[in-house]
Amino acid sequence: MPRNSALVRRSRGRHVLLAVTVLVSALVVPVVTAGPASATEYPTWEDVQRAKGDEQAKQAEVAEVQAALRAVQAEAAAKSQVALERSADATQAEADLAEATRTATSLQAHADDASATAQRAQTRAGRLAADLYRDGSTDQMTTRIATAGDPDALLYQLGALDQLSTTWAGVMDDASVAAKTASSLHDQAARAEDERAALAAEAEEKARTAEAAQRRADAAVASTESHSDELYAQLAELRDSTAETQRRYEVGQAVAAQAAAQAAAAQAAAEAEAHAGGSAAAGNAYPSTDGVVVDPAAAQAYARSVLGSYGWGDDQFGCLVSLWTQESGWRANALNSSSGAYGIPQALPASKLAAAGADWRTNAETQVNWGLAYIKGRYGSPCGAWGHEMGVDPHWY
Repeated sequence: MPRNSALVRRSRGRHVLLAVTVLVSALVVPVVTAGPASATEYPTWEDVQRAKGDEQAKQAEVAEVQAALRAVQAEAAAKSQVALERSADATQAEADLAEATRTATSLQAHADDASATAQRAQTRAGRLAADLYRDGSTDQMTTRIATAGDPDALLYQLGALDQLSTTWAGVMDDASVAAKTASSLHDQAARAEDERAALAAEAEEKARTAEAAQRRADAAVASTESHSDELYAQLAELRDSTAETQRRYEVGQAVAAQAAAQAAAAQAAAEAEAHAGGSAAAGNAYPSTDGVVVDPAAAQAYARSVLGSYGWGDDQFGCLVSLWTQESGWRANALNSSSGAYGIPQALPASKLAAAGADWRTNAETQVNWGLAYIKGRYGSPCGAWGHEMGVDPHWY
């Protein structure tokens, strides 16, 4: 897919991403050109049965059911996209808070150490001052000069007194510097704590927003799945096939349309990137796994179990493992923080995965279904996709 690899190494410039987004935006959320606009207008089984006897009516009813299918998928896709974005925001806020907490803690520790150093310097200066007073008061010195029996001993005492005075002056300077350093660090620590507290409040708010978005997405997904099952069954009835066959067919058609639009966008994106003179390094993130089962081994096992339904043998599995290990590590919550590519197959934009199921944000199997349909339509096989991935630099498929 012409887009950034999740675990790699690059991202297109923002203007490039904008160009891609504009060109493929029509496929981010399924477009409804006709058919029911609300749940109360979904085709009924009576409509399906009446249409079966007339070929023209049957084709019209197929179009009606397909339009309803796109309509029911659209809302869930949009809400799941919002949930993904809010989850990423909350994850980043938590990371920012953790960093601010480390900074505030470190500064406070340095400030405390500086205060202890200043206190030790002040204590030493006080002791030296006491020694200086005891050994060097004017009255004492006058008495010693007048009664000195050993001039050499007196000269020694005077030298020691001078050395003591010099040491005391140095210690006082050290104490002054230590006190100023401690004061500055305590000010920095206080500011860092204020920032940490503000980030904590922000992280809490973003977590609540993410949870609310997830609840809305979960409700939309549940509703969509119940309607989608019935609509696939209606298509199967109209076409004398099975609901699973119709599901695979509709997913394949939707993904093929997405791939065609993506191919058209690729040229414009490549030209824009060349004009920009390169790209920046990509970042990676793993949004909150709330509701997402991140189990690479289980995802691989599922992918292997359905290879045959796409006409591939087990010889293709190794290529698929290599491809999606490089793209996402087979993590269902892998998000390229630069491009927005998401999931095990790294769909860009993420909501394209909705073509395979409303639960695309949380369900690894739905992501795998979309990815296999994409590979089938674009490259013919996983080894074909892996060959392309490794044949271009930076790598993408």
